[in-house]
Amino acid sequence: MLIVGSIVIRVDNLASQIGFWTRALDYVLREPPEADFALLQPRTGQGPNVSLDAVPSRRVLPPRIHLDLYAEDQAAEVRRLTELGAREIEWSRRPADADYVIMEDPEGNRFCVVDAAGWSGWARVQAT
Repeated sequence: MLIVGSIVIRVDNLASQIGFWTRALDYVLREPPEADFALLQPRTGQGPNVSLDAVPSRRVLPPRIHLDLYAEDQAAEVRRLTELGAREIEWSRRPADADYVIMEDPEGNRFCVVDAAGWSGWARVQAT
């Protein structure tokens, strides 16, 4: 049996990215960070960990993998994430009726904020 234990994001500035991702996801440090690595976990204890790995790597666009972050109120979350330092990305091939907004964290790691207001899993998430 396998489960997703942690999603790893390569970063340049570990301290800055800890600040962004803990506030963006309402995560906390699971233990004190190392010089080049930090493990974040959900404040509630439910959900996958996010690891920040300060290892130099070449940025590739489009990225081979990215996070889809589900939002009950997509517009509010996009505004909040923008205030934290993320930015919205335009993509010429994005369909007009797309349910997602493409964003980048302060270092350019891409993720999508998905309009998931009607997602049936909210009750399960809010129960934790």
